[in-house]
Amino acid sequence: MEILDYLRVARRRLWVLVGVPVLATGIAAAVVLAAPQQYAGTAYVAAPALVGGAAAQQFTGQQAANQFVAAFSAAATSPKVIDQVATDTGVAAGDLRDGLKVVQVGASSQLEIRYTTTHRDTVTPVLSATSRRALTFLFSSQVDIATQEVEAASADVTAATKAIGDWEKTHKVSQPDKLYQSTLNELASLRQQQLNMQAVGNGRGVTAVTDAIAAAQKRLDEIGPKLPDYQVLLAQRDAATSTLAQARQGLQSARAQIQAADPEQVTSVGEVQRVSRSAVLLRTALPVAGAGLLMAVVLVAFLELLSRVRAARRTPAGTGTPGSPGTGAGTGPSGATEPSAPTGPREETDGRRGGTTGGGSASGSADRPYPHLNVALVGGEPERPGRVVR
Repeated sequence: MEILDYLRVARRRLWVLVGVPVLATGIAAAVVLAAPQQYAGTAYVAAPALVGGAAAQQFTGQQAANQFVAAFSAAATSPKVIDQVATDTGVAAGDLRDGLKVVQVGASSQLEIRYTTTHRDTVTPVLSATSRRALTFLFSSQVDIATQEVEAASADVTAATKAIGDWEKTHKVSQPDKLYQSTLNELASLRQQQLNMQAVGNGRGVTAVTDAIAAAQKRLDEIGPKLPDYQVLLAQRDAATSTLAQARQGLQSARAQIQAADPEQVTSVGEVQRVSRSAVLLRTALPVAGAGLLMAVVLVAFLELLSRVRAARRTPAGTGTPGSPGTGAGTGPSGATEPSAPTGPREETDGRRGGTTGGGSASGSADRPYPHLNVALVGGEPERPGRVVR
């Protein structure tokens, strides 16, 4: 088909191409205008202290702002937060999911929480509750985890200290490591005194020092085999003490983060405004009109195909139609051979079409410019099948 054919079909089916989009747009406009008036509000969340900074913070690095926005968006629409907000405000959870939307302000860490509903008095409470619950959900869990780590480390320290006390009670010795070290120092001093007394010939002093050296060595022999077990207990207590110090440091950082995420300090709620019906109508009507136009084009194509199929079924078998290939020239409705036309005018006409100055043959298809068509021009008019041209 040529472009003119498409235009001819479009003109014939213009009522479909225009009516369907107009009808769809009208229905969409009626639905928008019949809907209840909607109200919208925005809450702004600006907490720069939560992003970047020390490595101990939750959101650090080059993607800290995007990570914070993604985490806050997921938290604000999570089932737990939605249920908490629904409990706080009395709004259905489904309405909250449909009306809430979190938008990042540029490439910064600031956020906008938008809520749209048909109930004006619920906009501000929902925005306040959502920002508060989302921030608490993000950072209170860090405090809870850090608190649990501190409690676990404290329990380890307590258990290690108790084990050391039980060991000292069992072996009836207190702080054997320090006692062993002091005995070693004492033994070294006694041996030095023994040497000095032997040098000056003090026999009685040498004897006394020798007895003291023997007593110190006996204490070392008693404490020495027990000391490794005690040192293991000391190492466990030192490790638990170090873990406790790190856990307390993490708890301090988590508390600093949740303090920086105080909703009263980082959140502000704007005024509630009416949603413009014209803007909603424009956003709705244009896509609906485009979809209606596409549907109309498909419908026109279907109608044209259906009409051609019906026309082909109504045509009897073996009957030639104008312009159809395979039908011989000069055949009538019954298939009989058509009488030849007079040679004078026909020859002149065929001669002009064939580009010759003389006359052509009056019969046969060789003299016709389009031998495959069952058409003969006589005086500028097409020859109809089954008619004898005279």
